[in-house]
Amino acid sequence: MGVMDATRSVYSHEEMRRLIAPEVVAVVGASNTPASFGERTLSNLGRFTGRVYGVNPKYGETMGHPCFPSLEDLPEVPDCVIVAVAARFVEATLAECAERGVGGAVIYASGFDEVGTPEGKAAQARLVAQAREAGIRLVGPNCIGLVNTHLKAGLNFMPGFHKMDMLTGPVSLVSQSGALGYTMYQGMERGVGIGHYLAAGNSADVDVCDYISYLADDPETKVIACLFEGVKNGERFLQAADRAFANGKPLLLYKMGTSEVSKQTALSHTGTLVGSNEAYLAAFRQAGAVSVDHLDGLLEMANFFARSGEPRSGKGVGVMATSGGAAVVMADKAEQHGVALPPLGEDTAKALQGLVPGFGSVANPADLTAEVLKTKETFVGCFEAFAADPSFDALIVPLVFANPESSGARTPVMSEIAKRTGLPIVGVWLNDWLEGPGSRILDADDRASIFRSSDHCFEAIAAWQAWHAKRREAGAKKEAGRISPLAARDGARALIEGLPADQRSPDEIQAKQLLSDYGVRCSREVLAGTSEAAAAAADDIGYPVAIKIVSPDILHKTEAGGVRLGVVDSGGVAEAFRSIMEAVGASRPQASIDGVVVQEMIGAGVELMLGARVDAQFGPLVVVGFGGMLVEILKDTATSLAPFGAYEARRMLTSLRGFPLLTGYRGSAPADLDVLADLLARFSEFVADTDDLIEEVDVNPVIVNASGAVCVDALIVKTCSGGEE
Repeated sequence: MGVMDATRSVYSHEEMRRLIAPEVVAVVGASNTPASFGERTLSNLGRFTGRVYGVNPKYGETMGHPCFPSLEDLPEVPDCVIVAVAARFVEATLAECAERGVGGAVIYASGFDEVGTPEGKAAQARLVAQAREAGIRLVGPNCIGLVNTHLKAGLNFMPGFHKMDMLTGPVSLVSQSGALGYTMYQGMERGVGIGHYLAAGNSADVDVCDYISYLADDPETKVIACLFEGVKNGERFLQAADRAFANGKPLLLYKMGTSEVSKQTALSHTGTLVGSNEAYLAAFRQAGAVSVDHLDGLLEMANFFARSGEPRSGKGVGVMATSGGAAVVMADKAEQHGVALPPLGEDTAKALQGLVPGFGSVANPADLTAEVLKTKETFVGCFEAFAADPSFDALIVPLVFANPESSGARTPVMSEIAKRTGLPIVGVWLNDWLEGPGSRILDADDRASIFRSSDHCFEAIAAWQAWHAKRREAGAKKEAGRISPLAARDGARALIEGLPADQRSPDEIQAKQLLSDYGVRCSREVLAGTSEAAAAAADDIGYPVAIKIVSPDILHKTEAGGVRLGVVDSGGVAEAFRSIMEAVGASRPQASIDGVVVQEMIGAGVELMLGARVDAQFGPLVVVGFGGMLVEILKDTATSLAPFGAYEARRMLTSLRGFPLLTGYRGSAPADLDVLADLLARFSEFVADTDDLIEEVDVNPVIVNASGAVCVDALIVKTCSGGEE
């Protein structure tokens, strides 16, 4: 995203075509000097299927390409210009690009926004203004460059790139870190084909969102793998990711910058603002992207997605091992990642019994023993029996030994079976000879896959099944429109905007009335200024009651000594009133006191909490979790972008580890999930309606039982400076 306009729409495929798929490329700063950026770039363009020109007044020819004094002297207009000159010459070069009608520019030079100085930021802003005015799609500055393998176009200065095999493939890579992304691109060295490698540098103009958008419409890309640090505008990311999902292209994201230390590193490295990790994960889920929490194995997962098509049953996978220990390992990992291992069908079991020796195991996982490896026919027969079983989405084959006689002989058969049957065949490389005999066959295959970790294998299968299930649900899922009254929005905004400038939060009564206007059920309560009024209110509500301090200056009542629970009679109310006033007077002597609230005590039930905050990148977020006072310890929560409907609310609830508590666990009455989902959806509408006015919301606890769900306490903090006394 550019420093000029972080809220623009993502660029289309056509708008970026001349940058990423050029026919004519010029290198400004072309050179014959070994190891210079100009020399490296021309070397990396040595196999380019288009035309290449050097630009440097010192040469008539560079690295075998014609060289001219300036862009103006070129015999044709370049689609893409590689700017391989020092930072002080970049603006003048970009001006020449604008005069010639260039379509895209890649700027290597550093010393701009990433250094954090006013001069660097201003210089980058001028570049963006130049490029936008001329319609040039600008990559960088501070960028390692791009690759379009389909055109053999190495638009970069990566050392040794010209020596690599240029293998095309259905997976394309996007990275905010140029060097780290290149480490994945080097998967080609072991036979993996990769379609594009697109680095973003400072993302002054073109950023990862634009790259995702381009690849979403690229006919040669099936899967997009992205090394992702962050974005300044979450709406543009959602726009690009939604496009990929709608086009049936899985987007796999490794999110960097999730710790406080790494956030600081990311900021100094690329100038990219890294936001809340929970917000990013919620955005990834909403957009149908697959979040991966490890870099190693990301390319293998992307290849698996690209090669495996759609699961044929959604029921589970088969495991065909020749080692009992390997079969146990597969079973453990399948259970850990929630991948089902369906029992063998009757026909499958019968076919295997004629092939597997008596000391083997005809089951799923199957221990076929090493006996089946003695002949190709026996091994193929086992494959065909498994492949014919309609319960299996894929067939997992752990490869224990690496040598020409075992892995070297088995992997060609796996590739052959995958092509013939159409069933995804997955080799799990359990040995430490990571590129031993046969591994390259699976790395380079277009149907069979390989993982060098059983953990990563079953994680990928679970994600693959879930992604395709989400795609199927997307057409059937119909969220209702707004369910809370529009008048509630106007009332909420008026209340929050009408608070005094120095008042950080409406009091509890106001907050709960606001939620009640949205249709969120809250506990009955009455404001009382005296102990006598409090007792009268308690008599009317019915005992037991809770007594709580009401003060615009006290956000956390318990910490100030301002809460008494389970008061059972009028004498207890008077005592509670007196002790609360004494405790608050001692702990918060400057606080303004409005009185106390007398509140009904809700019967026993499961305690939930609802929370909300506004994220800088993705806007309003809602969190629901178990625990009441223990929520920060239990950390059993689910987060989603607001607003959402009852369908998403149910998904959030069922994703909680403690969800069984809501279904009648050990004889308790089950909660009304429809009522609870409705409450959660209405709360999300309040948060979305007021996201520019609020900083955070805490509704805790929400007591859930057979009679419904009731919000017992509510705190709304508006966006203003200052804090409690």
